[in-house]
Amino acid sequence: MAKIVSFLKLIFHGSILFLIIISLFPGSLLGLMLYGDIGEQPNFFPNTFGTSINHFIFYFYVSFLGLILYVKNEQFKIYLYGLFILSVILEALHLVVPNRTFEISDLVGNVFGVLAAYFLVNIYLTFRKR
Repeated sequence: MAKIVSFLKLIFHGSILFLIIISLFPGSLLGLMLYGDIGEQPNFFPNTFGTSINHFIFYFYVSFLGLILYVKNEQFKIYLYGLFILSVILEALHLVVPNRTFEISDLVGNVFGVLAAYFLVNIYLTFRKR
């Protein structure tokens, strides 16, 4: 079990690193990899929210994985606050990164992704105590 947890922690930290890289890359790194066009943002799920849903999904995934892995850690709240701060800082840095734009809808997707993961972990903790 310890090896699985260690592997999942490696995936979590690798996902955070990947998130930082794709957020600070000047242009769309995913668009470059998928379409060969740095200016094209992939929309993984056709929806009315545009690419903001991608932000929600990835931040939910990273937050849920991290919070579940560190739920027994005394610094659980620090991880939670760190994920919130990371989501805001990475979106705010789009103001200075070339070929990137700050979008409030992306910031909302980031924050809601972290919040949804936190609430799901809280529900898990509530039922686990019973």
